[in-house]
Amino acid sequence: MRTELFDYHLPPELIAQTPAPRGQSRLLVLHRKTGHIEHRRFEDLTEYLSAGDTLVMNNTRVTARRLKGIRESGSSAEVLLICPIGERSWEALVKPGKSLKLGRTVQIISPAPSVPNPIATITATTEEGGRILEFVDTATRDSLENWGESPLPPYIHTPLGRDEEERYQTIYAKSGGSVAAPTAGLHFTFELMRSIRELGVETAEITLEVGVGTFRPVKTETVELHEMHREAYHLVTETAERINGTKGRVVAVGTTSVRTLETIGATLEEGYGKRVVPSIGNTALFITPGYRFRVVDAIVTNFHLPCSTLLMLISAFASREQIMHAYEVAIQERYRFFSFGDAMLIL
Repeated sequence: MRTELFDYHLPPELIAQTPAPRGQSRLLVLHRKTGHIEHRRFEDLTEYLSAGDTLVMNNTRVTARRLKGIRESGSSAEVLLICPIGERSWEALVKPGKSLKLGRTVQIISPAPSVPNPIATITATTEEGGRILEFVDTATRDSLENWGESPLPPYIHTPLGRDEEERYQTIYAKSGGSVAAPTAGLHFTFELMRSIRELGVETAEITLEVGVGTFRPVKTETVELHEMHREAYHLVTETAERINGTKGRVVAVGTTSVRTLETIGATLEEGYGKRVVPSIGNTALFITPGYRFRVVDAIVTNFHLPCSTLLMLISAFASREQIMHAYEVAIQERYRFFSFGDAMLIL
């Protein structure tokens, strides 16, 4: 399948640069059976949910921090701390990567003149081309959690102030390890969650740590040649039991939830009536048109970049024709796109 089939033109002014007040975004509803499209508000989501449904959300938390650094030569560097590992290290992406090799050191520029610049030693490289930065002790490593700024996607050019960073976290964010938020969840408010539960809709939380690969477009001429990035996931027994007990639909909030659920979807050998099984691991599942969904019945999602794996995923859930038409309509109706943009419900 040609990658260009998932391309579309988006006027730059439709890329949302700042978030709308939480819960006040628009909602495009696509009915797969008929192709019918509705234009609603996100707070109207409750009208499309029923008692017995289970809403599955990714509770990952964005822990990544973007910091400035100084190389051994005195030249500048940029460090994107992804997540703490071990007792005194961070997994990170660094620029320029060619200069910051194994065994080299980099100073992290502190937020205040009175605070010394900690020095990190590059002790290892990662499969994704990142680095492991080791600090002198745990306290120094942990202090960096509050330095720098929260990284935003490359298409957002308006930084969030320190007092606004929680807007780039879902209200149910718990477990750390992500470089980006599961943005479909950014629309939910405590009030809306309360209304959803009052309907008799169950909620369940899974964890998938969103990696930098989520922003990488498919650059191969055909979809099949693209190498999917890996992301760590975790689904506990209690959550699996709640999902398996669903009498209605499993409604996935975001493509990260979809990938997790479909990765750990129960096979026939694992027992009749089970949708998922408890699991911890890494997924490189690449969902494209032709994929047969085993777990997910409906999806809440944002609008995705052209030629992205996320656009291909939702095109597999509906159809490429339906999704591309819905995007044309969304552009005509001036919906806001991408991470801080409006939402879409695919039924």
